[in-house]
Amino acid sequence: MMNTPSMDSRYTHLAERLRRYRDRLGDDRGLVVEGRLTRMVGLTLEAIGCRAVIGGQCDIVSSNGTHIEAEVVGFGEDNLYLMPTGDIQGLEQGARVIPTGRVCEAVVGEHLLGRVIDGAGKPLDGLGAIHHDERRPLTGTTFNPLARTPIREPLDVGVRAINALLSVGRGQRLGLFAGSGVGKSVLLGMMTRYTNADVTVVGLIGERGREVKEFVENILGKEGLKRAVVVAVPADNPPLRRMHGAMLATSIAENFREQGKHVLLLMDSLTRFAQAQREIALAIHEPPATKGYPPSVFAKLPQLVERAGNGDKGGGSITAFYTVLAEGDDQNDPIADAARAILDGHIVLSRRLAEAGHYPAVEIEASISRAMNDVTSYSHQDAARSFKHLYSLYQQNRDLISVGAYEPGSNEQIDMAISAMPALSRFLRQDMHAPVTLAQSQEDLEALFPAENENKVEMPEGLNLPKQLDGYPG
Repeated sequence: MMNTPSMDSRYTHLAERLRRYRDRLGDDRGLVVEGRLTRMVGLTLEAIGCRAVIGGQCDIVSSNGTHIEAEVVGFGEDNLYLMPTGDIQGLEQGARVIPTGRVCEAVVGEHLLGRVIDGAGKPLDGLGAIHHDERRPLTGTTFNPLARTPIREPLDVGVRAINALLSVGRGQRLGLFAGSGVGKSVLLGMMTRYTNADVTVVGLIGERGREVKEFVENILGKEGLKRAVVVAVPADNPPLRRMHGAMLATSIAENFREQGKHVLLLMDSLTRFAQAQREIALAIHEPPATKGYPPSVFAKLPQLVERAGNGDKGGGSITAFYTVLAEGDDQNDPIADAARAILDGHIVLSRRLAEAGHYPAVEIEASISRAMNDVTSYSHQDAARSFKHLYSLYQQNRDLISVGAYEPGSNEQIDMAISAMPALSRFLRQDMHAPVTLAQSQEDLEALFPAENENKVEMPEGLNLPKQLDGYPG
């Protein structure tokens, strides 16, 4: 008897049914109790009839075939609060809510080098699928603080003002505080290109989508991208995906650190991460505190930041730069204030300097590196203190000097600051395409303030200054 087309279709149908049954037998979740979607307010979904842990994933399936993924972010007496990780178009009331029994994990490994991925680890660069076998918890693992290697080795970032006056140690975590449009991204790009690191991990979290392409093509370039991983989650992504992007970038950096590599982690920005957590917390009715930020925001920040730093003895390191957007140039913004307390230093960019064409617009008086004394020599530290003393003295009297109210000869130190200011200003300026090494930065600084010089002026508090600072070959 010959097979007919109807029999072939029947066999195909039976084979499909057998495949589905086999897949179900291979599911080790056991009996899964499904729930249903009862309410949606903003981006918060409420479900009843099922149970899942905080951070657990659920599949939400509508009768029209719409399928989205969501994560449990809270629960009430009888219901679960979920937050979607993608588009929610087509979702309907009464949709099936199916707990998967899984939690979000980070895709890690060498195969990520040279790739641009989103917050879920999926490629954005059109270079094909990413084949991954290695995963790790998105939230990281607890690190014994006594097992960390102390910060003792300087790191060259290629920026003279930072190398000389705000020296960075390998494994340090620094904040880059700036308002909008003062050169934050340019400075970040300089450090990306010029810092000596085995691997660079860049997290572009909650920023403009246009910046992603510009950063990859103009700042990193083809050569820089070869040893870099870019995690891009623009501002139009759901808040949960933005948070996952920051945690994913940190997990990738942790994986390379465990391999003994020195990693440069750049996060732009920590403020957008905090704002994403604020959206989630307010959506599940957490009471707001300072400027609308709920308490959970200030708990999430150190959980993210503390994952960076040095590993155990003989291991690798993660040197991290987190940009902090000071809204309205307010340095007392709650997130900026909290970040200062948990980071190992901060670099403040000044709008006044940027508007005057002074780049990089680093405000030396307001910036500090808490690890500088551990990674620099005494002569370097003395020269940096001399520089800051004169620079600060001039800034304190700048208004009087500008309007001609200061009478030359009234104060010897102010006279020195006035004569030194042109050289100090030239020292702080740098072209974005011209790196200055750590050794050259220190040499230039000590040339301004030599420890031994016949042509020097004795200053109070042990500070020495050459008379002809204007002769600095800036």
